[in-house]
Amino acid sequence: MNLSIRSEQTGNVHHIDLAGEIDAYTVPQLREAVMPLAKEADTTIVVNFENVEYIDSTGLGTFVGILKATDAHGSELTLKGMSDRIKRLFSITGLDEVINIKEGQS
Repeated sequence: MNLSIRSEQTGNVHHIDLAGEIDAYTVPQLREAVMPLAKEADTTIVVNFENVEYIDSTGLGTFVGILKATDAHGSELTLKGMSDRIKRLFSITGLDEVINIKEGQS
């Protein structure tokens, strides 16, 4: 399966809607779409996982890289809309302790 990325900007907030699978094959596309935004100063990136069906370790690592970039540029990263299964992966790896994750599917 592929990854669909839709991006919309409102002021200094970038809303990223993802759909599909985040894995070794799709992370380059994700990185290309989100990393430049993460390197903008005073920006908020909100990533919606509502339609993400799967994420592997390369996907998790990509979000660590995005988080480091936002931290380095005084920006914020928020993830939302995760299924319980995907949220559990972030929890098991401890990433829920360092990445802002909004509860619920919306």
